[in-house]
Amino acid sequence: MPRALMLSLLLLPLLLPAMSQASEPRAAPSPATVDAMPSPPAWLQDLDALYDQRIRVAGLEDRAFQPEHWWDVAGPLATRARGFHVEQVGRSAEGRPLRHVSWGDGDTRVLLWSQMHGDESTASMALADLFRFLGEHPGHPLVKRLRAGTTLHLLPVMNPDGAARFQRRNAQGIDINRDARALASPEARALHDLRERLKPAFGFNLHDQQPGYRAGNSDRGTAIALLAPAFNEARDVNPTRARAIEVAVAIRAVLEPYIAGHIAKWDDTFNPRAFGDLTSKAGVSTVLIESGGIEGDRQKQRLRKLNFLALVGALDAIATGSHAGLPRARYEELPENGSVWPDLRISGGTLALPGQPPAKVDLLIEFERPLLERGGTITGIGDLGGTRARRGIDASGLYIVPFDPPGAFAGGERRILAPDMPAYFHLSHDPQGRDVVWTLAGDVDPRNPAPPVH
Repeated sequence: MPRALMLSLLLLPLLLPAMSQASEPRAAPSPATVDAMPSPPAWLQDLDALYDQRIRVAGLEDRAFQPEHWWDVAGPLATRARGFHVEQVGRSAEGRPLRHVSWGDGDTRVLLWSQMHGDESTASMALADLFRFLGEHPGHPLVKRLRAGTTLHLLPVMNPDGAARFQRRNAQGIDINRDARALASPEARALHDLRERLKPAFGFNLHDQQPGYRAGNSDRGTAIALLAPAFNEARDVNPTRARAIEVAVAIRAVLEPYIAGHIAKWDDTFNPRAFGDLTSKAGVSTVLIESGGIEGDRQKQRLRKLNFLALVGALDAIATGSHAGLPRARYEELPENGSVWPDLRISGGTLALPGQPPAKVDLLIEFERPLLERGGTITGIGDLGGTRARRGIDASGLYIVPFDPPGAFAGGERRILAPDMPAYFHLSHDPQGRDVVWTLAGDVDPRNPAPPVH
């Protein structure tokens, strides 16, 4: 027998088990494992503690800041010595500078823009915190990964004229987020031109939404809403949008331990005038983050921290590629933003107007700044049974006695109450308003948010 054949016969019993194992198909992961909600990042608890101790930037405790103040606070954190580069990429309608900040050495370019609506400042506060984290903690493993894997490009406070007035639109009255097609405003042109120059792989469109939004059909408020915007009217999911959905799932994994049940998603109807949609259409995997409200978080400082943690989680997923394969189902199952509840309902009071018969009514009040309950306006009067609000006051047994705002009427007192009027009234034990138990004078006094239980 030839020597080679003899060796083959001797080795055959050893080879057969291995060949049999190799030929057997491996069991596929169960759908439950593939589609499971990802666990929170291992670093989350430590970064949470570090944020409170050494990341949160002082000086942005009031979310209605001047744009110049934001740069006074955040600018010194973004120096060249700390790895940042700052350039001016335009001017606002009123001539305020629009600054682009970049950081990182990685191949994956990420563009983040905040406060294109001037009264939506939560993410701008969080970006100041991000500057400090990146600049002051160069040895942190997360910072090392972000520097190696990404180059970040940020356009913070991109509507400085609106921020100066704490209003949605720019000084020309243009909603910049609906100016992506016409590019009529200088702020929109600056963002568009920066995107075209950078051609980023990922984009983050950072906003605030009304705190009255509910999570789906529930009575739970939406703390944060996410969206991977559509790039066409059919709302197809191409590879670009699929990556955005994966990143949104990574964000959800960070947020779940804090606000489970209070995370929603925006309606993804394609809007050909919106920046998120047209950025997605341009081939950028785009994620919208909308900060709603957490009751008691009057200046959105808790949401500021959640924005910071969410952004770090998203950027780490991008830098490491760990977003790849995260289950789309965990994004799709999020409830859409549901109805918007009014801010305050006064129930069961008796309206007392001079010369008119008393009437038992409910009142609805909306506030210009809802979480602070400032700038109240009457939006409903009458039988509002079944109308739910973020907060309610039982005025049963009390009279609603209107009074005029200071200097409202030159010709004397009118003492009327009507929809669209400023909310100025007493709750009183008597119709003349002599025995007052609570007053709403446009703003709710935080030291006396409701009348005593009667």
